[in-house]
Amino acid sequence: MSERRRTTDFGYQQVPWDQKAARVKAVFDSVAGRYDVMNDLMSLGVHRAWKRFTVSRTHLRPGGRALDVAGGTGDLAIGMAKKVGASGAIVLSDINVSMLERGRDRVIDSGVPARVDYCVADAERLPFPDACFDCVTIGFGLRNVTDKAAALQSMTRVLRPGGQLLVLEFSQPVLPGLSSVYDLYSFRVLPALGRLVAGDADSYRYLAESIRKHPDQEALRAMMAEAGLEQTGYHNLSGGIVALHYGFRL
Repeated sequence: MSERRRTTDFGYQQVPWDQKAARVKAVFDSVAGRYDVMNDLMSLGVHRAWKRFTVSRTHLRPGGRALDVAGGTGDLAIGMAKKVGASGAIVLSDINVSMLERGRDRVIDSGVPARVDYCVADAERLPFPDACFDCVTIGFGLRNVTDKAAALQSMTRVLRPGGQLLVLEFSQPVLPGLSSVYDLYSFRVLPALGRLVAGDADSYRYLAESIRKHPDQEALRAMMAEAGLEQTGYHNLSGGIVALHYGFRL
């Protein structure tokens, strides 16, 4: 089936396969200027703890080399840059230029000692040689990718033997009673915040819907294993609202 005849999820809509990337780009072009403020409001600042935990699990050492895919405004890249130090190197990549520009500005303002390079890149077709990174991260970006399996394979390809992929993403609540509260927040409060703070309720409604269409914890773990990663697993955070998946290229 040609890409023009295939469809994929864009939130709860079905859209032509080859149009999702443009629609996602429009969402992030719209919210880029208020992205960090909205993250703090939406999560009550807890997203910072999720990202600190992710950085703590990278196993990076001074002199290491890491790639942050769909890195947005640079939180994970900054954290990893602090771990690899002046002798290390980080690449911050994003398919969206507006987000990447904000990430670059935040990295510069942070004053991290590591060399940080910037790259407009599609997660499904990363423009890097095989086996060139000790660690690859993607935070809250995988659910927006059109072909998640291709993105996982691409990220696995650029890992060195022994390197680790970390996927931080919204997932499925596992605590009893949490799902109903989370649904109310996602579909009532979140779009209202988007309208009031970012002037864009529709983009945040899409973001809420995209979470519900994303593979659950076990399904994503299986996809990572299918991409060629070993020792795959995950940590549920905040009752499963978010999960950090991991796997190693052996």
